[in-house]
Amino acid sequence: NNLIMAANDIEHHILQNCTWAKLPASLRQALGNNPNHYNKQVLEMSIKNQQRWRGNLVKQLVKDEKKYYEKMLTYSREHLMLYPYHLQDMLVRGLRVTPFSYYCSMMFDTMSNEKSYDSLPNFTAADAVRLLGVGRNQYIDSMNLTKSKKFFRRRGIKDVLPSTPVPLKILDSWWRVYVGYITEDDVRSCTPEEHKMIDAIIDDGYVIAGRLDRSSVIKLYTKGFVYLHIPIHADDYIVVPPLKGFVMNRVTGDYFETLLYKIFVSIDEHTTMSELANVLQTDLEQIKMAVSVFIRLGFAHKKKVDVDPTHLHPSWSNVPSPTEISPPDLLGSPLLPADFGRDVQSSPEGDDVSETNSGVALEHQGSVSSGSFQKRIGFLFDSTLTAFLMMGNLSPGLKNHAVTMFEVGKLTDESLDSFISELSKVGSQAEGEAKRYFEHAITLRDTVQFLRRNQNLFPNEECGMGIDLLRCESLYSLGDATATRILQRNYCVLVSMAPLSQDIRSVTSCCPPHLGPPIPEVNSIWFKLWLYTRVRCGPPSLLLTKGTRVKKFPPILKGYSKVLMTSWGHDGAVVSITNLLITLNDALTHSAVLVQAYGWRSIGTIKYISFPFDEPSTDDDILNHPCLLTLGTEIDLKHMCGFITMLKIGTPRVAKPTRSHKPPVATNRLSSEAKAQTAKIDEFLHDLKELGIGGVESEPQTPIDVPQPSDGVEHRNGITTNLKEPESSPLLEWVPLEMSIGIPLFSGDINKAVCKKILDYHLFHEDSLEKQIHTSRLLSLDVMNFIAEFNIPSSEVDSIDNLQMVPLPARNLQFDGKTLKNFDFR
Repeated sequence: NNLIMAANDIEHHILQNCTWAKLPASLRQALGNNPNHYNKQVLEMSIKNQQRWRGNLVKQLVKDEKKYYEKMLTYSREHLMLYPYHLQDMLVRGLRVTPFSYYCSMMFDTMSNEKSYDSLPNFTAADAVRLLGVGRNQYIDSMNLTKSKKFFRRRGIKDVLPSTPVPLKILDSWWRVYVGYITEDDVRSCTPEEHKMIDAIIDDGYVIAGRLDRSSVIKLYTKGFVYLHIPIHADDYIVVPPLKGFVMNRVTGDYFETLLYKIFVSIDEHTTMSELANVLQTDLEQIKMAVSVFIRLGFAHKKKVDVDPTHLHPSWSNVPSPTEISPPDLLGSPLLPADFGRDVQSSPEGDDVSETNSGVALEHQGSVSSGSFQKRIGFLFDSTLTAFLMMGNLSPGLKNHAVTMFEVGKLTDESLDSFISELSKVGSQAEGEAKRYFEHAITLRDTVQFLRRNQNLFPNEECGMGIDLLRCESLYSLGDATATRILQRNYCVLVSMAPLSQDIRSVTSCCPPHLGPPIPEVNSIWFKLWLYTRVRCGPPSLLLTKGTRVKKFPPILKGYSKVLMTSWGHDGAVVSITNLLITLNDALTHSAVLVQAYGWRSIGTIKYISFPFDEPSTDDDILNHPCLLTLGTEIDLKHMCGFITMLKIGTPRVAKPTRSHKPPVATNRLSSEAKAQTAKIDEFLHDLKELGIGGVESEPQTPIDVPQPSDGVEHRNGITTNLKEPESSPLLEWVPLEMSIGIPLFSGDINKAVCKKILDYHLFHEDSLEKQIHTSRLLSLDVMNFIAEFNIPSSEVDSIDNLQMVPLPARNLQFDGKTLKNFDFR
């Protein structure tokens, strides 16, 4: 960690052009008090970050400017980085390396090394498609031509690459046109009109594209005689509509790609570039560079452009601006502009928001920042949801929105009209795994419609509030401090989908209030064990540490045919008891594992109970279950929303073995049907014993006393078994499996129940949110104290998953249905 901090500090000082003489003594010591080591890092970082030669430290190390840029281009090509558009004046005009020639060289190297198309990073692939017209299918076809076994069909790599760029599809009138590298031969190949245009650009330095003939500008750009600069100003507002033409390959993590993704999830049409730089704590020029790339690729556009139509060349008269699309065309379009139906001319204040303190006030409730921008609801989701929306051909236009939710990490309220329209096209008839995708899409639509502009949620708002959909992983990539500033600035309340995947880190926030897991530990295996311990009820469970070797079947799980196995940081999977030892030992080699009883002859029955709890309607209502009544005393559920998953395992009641080893004599004569059922059960128990999983090994197994059908029995798969004591309550057959905080999307019924509770219990009212913050803090402290008893030593912190940062168990634990205690196999 110290080395990482030192490296970050050194990079910061290099960006500040700090010489060796001015470097702090601690950093000099980290570099071995050797200035050559510092100079080496200056050169490496300058090339990696595509820095300009002039005005930076690298100028003192590399005296030849041309050689520096050649080294930088070579490094960028080899690492498949985006073309450095901010250096076009040096690269195009000085080295005659245009974006087209740059990507042709990159594609040539990639194909020569027989790399797959997926090796190209996302933004690089998108830019290459824009200029070369080589997408995934074209790349595969070209590779097949170069490898053809037929001689007359085989072609060289240069032959399959384009010779000229694809004509520009995106060109705005406010872009600037500069002259590139032009020779006398180039001038001779120009038409008189093009020659005149080149002279005009040379005389003025640059010309606004709207003052020139549009087709001539495109022709000159295609020939490589001019290059285009996209000016971005500190007071500009930028709109990011649903993505179209984005290529989903891979990410490399280079400096510029990281910045692009940070801006993606942070930017909105109410924030200026200077305010965005303040929120991200990033240099304004870097923000401008990144935003200009978004606009160049067609992923964003300026909200307002000050261009006088009377000063434009006539060729621009029929070219629509991205902000001038008529509203009737927007509803079904996947490219809904973010300023549709709004006229917001100012943005929230850019002042840094102070950190949350214990006495937080809810002035954010319905508050309005400078101008007319109103804070919104933030609905938090994870990548599982976007995966469901991308799969199954749910709706023709839905994929663009799903890609936006995943890559941008956000879908703003202004884009939700078209999003809801696409979700409404999803059918309700599906089978198998596809039904799961359809259910999530339909329930997401209902949830968005419930939260969005619902005046019943907020008593002080006449028309309710808008809603933004935010991906948890994208927020986490910003860092805690930056994410907190963005959330406090833009949102009045956060709501999570439930359950969130365990392999992500949930958002921790008190301001704005968060109706979801308050800390990552509440979204982990620990929270299950905390729940069982507090209510003294739950399925038999075994938490095994990483590296544990299970050689014999755990006694607590004998008698069950299905178990729920959950690897640390992942969602659970149902495993047959016959495959458990092999599967469990394999999983334990790379993570801790929770194993739970999940069914006797088949998978257990599941029931979902929404909270806040209503008053029980009858004596046998599940809300009268002792564990739910106890839970209500442990947590103030009246100001939280979510659901409890109840499990009915259906385990048989096995009589205790007797010394005589003789079966008890039935007082009543068994019917022929009962005898047949007894024979089946005996045969089944014998099979289990042969597998080594039936009953207690040290003593013989006694038969099950099967009552007559008139007694209280349960029928499963044709076998009648007594699952309870005659005097026990049917409610006690159920045990809590897990507790999820937030709004569920996997089931329409439980989703409607939770949404109804939000309205009925006024959970978005200011007084309720204040109590919710208090409840979340108490819950977080209690869960952390519970985990502390089993936390790993500080010397082993490095073994904690860096993403979750949830402590691993220090020793094997067993929950026997009432208490949690240490467990070993000896």
